[in-house]
Amino acid sequence: MKVLLTTTSFQDTPGAHHALLDESGFDVARERGPLSESQMLGLIEKHGGFDAFLNGDDRITARVIDAAAPKLRVIAKYGIGLDSIDVAHATEKRIPVLFTPGVNHTTVAEHAFGLMIALAKEFWVHAAAVKNGKWVRRTGHELMGKTLGVLGLGRIGQEVVKRARAFGMRCVAYDLYWPEAFAAEYGVERVATAADVLPLADVVTLHMNLTDANRGFIDARALATMKRGAYLINTARGGLVVESDVAEACRSGQLAGYGTDVVDEEPMRPGHPFQSIDSILVTPHIGSRTFESVERQALRAVTNLVEYLNGGQDYIQANKF
Repeated sequence: MKVLLTTTSFQDTPGAHHALLDESGFDVARERGPLSESQMLGLIEKHGGFDAFLNGDDRITARVIDAAAPKLRVIAKYGIGLDSIDVAHATEKRIPVLFTPGVNHTTVAEHAFGLMIALAKEFWVHAAAVKNGKWVRRTGHELMGKTLGVLGLGRIGQEVVKRARAFGMRCVAYDLYWPEAFAAEYGVERVATAADVLPLADVVTLHMNLTDANRGFIDARALATMKRGAYLINTARGGLVVESDVAEACRSGQLAGYGTDVVDEEPMRPGHPFQSIDSILVTPHIGSRTFESVERQALRAVTNLVEYLNGGQDYIQANKF
């Protein structure tokens, strides 16, 4: 079996996942992702195809799937976001897409909350000033007593709510599938639509899957409905926001700040407007990159891969056919 491994955090972080993959006996080709469509096509041609992908956020498009077929037997995603994979085309080709739900919600929630605190206290501006020999002091904000708007109340959104409640924040939220018991336990107020969350919140945090329906959901019109001086947090997907509109909202003061772990095109291209705006804090898609989370996620991804290819049952499949 020949496997293409592309995720860098898997490769760079020590842990039991390396031994599990080595013990599989598979022939593993290692590359540094995320890879573009053209890079994926080039590797398929170079190696004569693969039986499996163990991938991160590489562009696994219909062209890539067609080029890899019929040899390709399975796509094992290291992670939960599937927007970089043409799942519908894989399903049409009867290629299972495996993924790893339930392994990174704690660390992503911590990262989201860290971004909130960093923006409210203007950590980036203060730290950069002191490092450059300046004693700049700006007045920040408390999170206590503020309203947190949560868009997406799945595993990660729920972990964010737990932390927000500990900080004394009011929580309002929207999700297609409302977790009644959790919301009652933590006092989360339900609103009718995602758009209805925006004008209520001092901080809006995004925890939605990216779909064709919600791509660019946070645009100039949506931003105009938010409280002036609100904060926006994104540890989900860069495509949920229109980045030029977010940049303009930060320049104008409509947004007091934008904290994001994701951009629409990763890595972020040189000259991106976010780079020149002090109130925008960007981290390089590391929200789930902790030693603890990487090992959990990698072990689940390798187990998925090995179990499927060896005819076992212990794997989690995202698509059905």
